[in-house]
Amino acid sequence: MNDEQQIRQLVDVWMTASKRGDIHTVLSLMTDDALFMMAGQPVMNKQQFAAAMQAQSGHAAPSVDGESNILEIQVTGEWAYMRSSLRVIITMPDGHTITRAGHTLSILRKQDDRWLLARDANMLTTI
Repeated sequence: MNDEQQIRQLVDVWMTASKRGDIHTVLSLMTDDALFMMAGQPVMNKQQFAAAMQAQSGHAAPSVDGESNILEIQVTGEWAYMRSSLRVIITMPDGHTITRAGHTLSILRKQDDRWLLARDANMLTTI
């Protein structure tokens, strides 16, 4: 499998794990120093991301669905970037849904022959 295929597979695994609420798989797809940037929010590190996911898990957890459309992948050695269009639908336990959509720019780093998410700039807005 070439680098681009591995990166596409990472996205597929991430989306599937997110839908299942599989926090451990999602966390395994990122570097320990991963950072997440979202408009109007402070930068979030991996530990904060994990805590936010843990807070949303359990009996009354919202369900997450969505789709990612990869628009571009560029690989340079042990680094790559990916530009995508993302749509996420969050359904709360009471049935209320929140849909967020927009573009993302992700930086990936190859570690131990695996591509992992290192930085993510998420420009999703509620629609």
